[in-house]
Amino acid sequence: MRSFLIILAVSLNFHVFAQSPPPGAADTLSPVICVVGDILIRGNRKTRIYIVTRELSFKKGDTITLGRLVKGFRDAHDRLINTHLFNEVVVFAKAFNGRVVDVEIDVKERWYIFPLPYFKPVDRNFAAWSQKHYSLSRINYGGKFTYYNFTGRNDNLTAWLITGYARQLELYYNLPYVDRQLKHGFGFGINYIAQKELDVRTIKDQQGFINSDTIAYAGRYLSRQLSLSARYFYRPRLKVRHTVNFSLTSTRIDSAVTVWNPHYLAGDKRNIVYPQLTYTLNYTDVDYVSYPLRGIIFEASLTRRGIDRNMDLWLLSTRLVRSWPLARKLWFGVENINILKGPLSQPFYNQALIGYADVYIRGLDRYVIDGTAGVVVRNTLFRELVNINIPIRGSVSHDHIPLRIFATAFSDYGYAYNRDFTANSLVNRGLYTAGAGIDIVSFYDLSFKFDYGFNQLGQKGLFLHIRNDF
Repeated sequence: MRSFLIILAVSLNFHVFAQSPPPGAADTLSPVICVVGDILIRGNRKTRIYIVTRELSFKKGDTITLGRLVKGFRDAHDRLINTHLFNEVVVFAKAFNGRVVDVEIDVKERWYIFPLPYFKPVDRNFAAWSQKHYSLSRINYGGKFTYYNFTGRNDNLTAWLITGYARQLELYYNLPYVDRQLKHGFGFGINYIAQKELDVRTIKDQQGFINSDTIAYAGRYLSRQLSLSARYFYRPRLKVRHTVNFSLTSTRIDSAVTVWNPHYLAGDKRNIVYPQLTYTLNYTDVDYVSYPLRGIIFEASLTRRGIDRNMDLWLLSTRLVRSWPLARKLWFGVENINILKGPLSQPFYNQALIGYADVYIRGLDRYVIDGTAGVVVRNTLFRELVNINIPIRGSVSHDHIPLRIFATAFSDYGYAYNRDFTANSLVNRGLYTAGAGIDIVSFYDLSFKFDYGFNQLGQKGLFLHIRNDF
């Protein structure tokens, strides 16, 4: 019994600081059997208790080896952080009575209500905006209201009202759990966007825009799109999620669009209505989903867009993220994205591939590469330079700002296959880049990535990527 108490005290001290056990520690502890006693949750003023316990791999009454319980503490910490509900999570053994171990989970909740002004360039990234000389006329502005953890069930309500360069109205609600077993959920939404400027073709591997104010169509919207959507969530296990999303979209384009690109939509159409059905499988087992340094993320999705020749697209995509530690404060990560569209001949509307959203190659940020099949591989070496907490007075839940700074070195590879639009030089060829950078990571999943990249075209430059998942 004395040896059991010593091991338990060591594990308690270890988990207060939420660190990983040394290699082989779990195996060393595994012969010791304990029973999970009471599980106490503290700090959850808004969040329901069952939302917290949903992320645990153990429950009251479980008979478990101490090694597995130690691993369960660490995994619970990571999963609770990845819910985006808490700034801090501490999981530890609170007390013991013989072999019965009482567990305490202390959390610090985030702010959940964000009524914020919206101010953002319309261009796809800062490199693209810089080519327009950072013009303030290319700014969308308005209001963005987001209520995370709306009823304490990790449900989210989002309402956007954007004007300026484009007009956008968006309303979404997602509730991940509606049943007693906490496995099933639903969501719905509506999105409307009207644009006076539209990307209608790709010229010299860059987006070719037309603007209604410069082509004798002043005041007219070149594109209007309305989309209604409904979602179903299923989470049978802690690391696995299934999502089915159905949407119905109406897209209308101005006649000027077909003048500049008759193949923008299939069959020279100007107005189409199409359904879309997407199934997504997600497996997540990482320390921090917004900036993973340890673990794996795998996601696969299959989309059917349209039901006739006016919109006929199958889309299969996969994403794999794998990260692991190499030494103290040193990690290596690989991200692989694969995309396949069928049939391989698609109108311009369905051609976006590399350079859009998160499918980009560092060092080629100025360019877009269209296609119907492609691959992107990003390799990164991370070295932690700074890991500090900046104190804040007057707040219990936000008494400090965590700040981590990493030096990075990277090499990326990409390829885009395009059967129909082959005039651009970066399609149907291997793409290679390399470089180094600085990443700044803070709370609310905010990260700034400053990358200085070199590409095979002999070009180089400094590029900025900002990410905030919350």
